Amino acid sequence: MPSWKALKKCSFLFAHKSTSPHGRYVAGPWEKPERARIRALELDFHVKPVKVADELWVELNKAYDEKDPIVLFNWSPNWIEDRYDGKFIEFPDFNPKCETDPEWGVNPDRLHDCGNPKNGWLKKVAWVQMEQTWPCAHAILKDMNFNNAMISQIAAFVDADGLGYEQAAEKWISENDSLISKWGAQVCRP
Repeated sequence: MPSWKALKKCSFLFAHKSTSPHGRYVAGPWEKPERARIRALELDFHVKPVKVADELWVELNKAYDEKDPIVLFNWSPNWIEDRYDGKFIEFPDFNPKCETDPEWGVNPDRLHDCGNPKNGWLKKVAWVQMEQTWPCAHAILKDMNFNNAMISQIAAFVDADGLGYEQAAEKWISENDSLISKWGAQVCRP
């Protein structure tokens, strides 16, 4: 599903017994503007929020098992990416004005006619004296870089496979030993 505009033409494909003939949008229990977005973009969907976040995955798994199409709130990185095929819907790009100025977006009469912010990141930080005090540890931290797939995989070890945090870390490390052995190599093993 490349664009939200496609949802306007095929909402009926996402109908559920609780929303038929309208499409169903499974939302999280958070205070996100999904209803406002659906209204502003004039999508023929009913928003059905779950009570707790884990119910999102229950609904996704049901749809997957029954081969039913589903639209639901998700984010990245997330363990779901490691276990399910799917695509993010490309809503209009986020801009803070989308939340405050109805004339800004694709619908001049409504707020929230955009998607959620994209391109967030996880940051690494180190004590300013780390490089001098622990040069090897600093080099490892500097070389360490996780992409979405890596984070999704280790999260799946916990959330989908039921491993404890230490078990998941040990499994991930054992499966990625060749990568990890390169972290800090120039400083730790000159």
